[in-house]
Amino acid sequence: MLAKKLFPHPVLTLALWCIWLLLHNTMAPGHLVLGFILAFSISLLVSGFWEEKVYIRAPLMLLRFLRIVLWDILVANITVAKLILGRSGKLKPGFFYVELDIRTPVGISILANTISLTPGTVSCDLTEDRTRLLVHALHVEDIPATVKQIKERYEAPLKEVFTEC
Repeated sequence: MLAKKLFPHPVLTLALWCIWLLLHNTMAPGHLVLGFILAFSISLLVSGFWEEKVYIRAPLMLLRFLRIVLWDILVANITVAKLILGRSGKLKPGFFYVELDIRTPVGISILANTISLTPGTVSCDLTEDRTRLLVHALHVEDIPATVKQIKERYEAPLKEVFTEC
């Protein structure tokens, strides 16, 4: 019980500590200690703002999801560059809704951010009942196919990874 109070978000603490060390590119004892103190403090300070506890049910699926997202970002960068450098008359921008099956706030947030991180698409709005996400695409030829791709490549793995308490 004491461990839960001291480390309410151990993954966040570890991630912040690793980011600190990577940003400073050193494993010097002073940076190890200072980074841990900052990561620990930030984790404690933000714990009161989180409505829910985050449980990662399938960590290997999360790694697979990250690999897919990084690949999609690379491919989308090339695609968007071709579209922008080509004739602008070929662009077919559009808005569309993605019906959400995922229900956890963290999962919805990560899905919306993933869509926005992928060049050429941006998540614009979430309905108040959290069942539909409005997305804008720079170029979309087949909206149902794009929605299906988002649901299969991004939402399905996130739904497996994050579970409600």
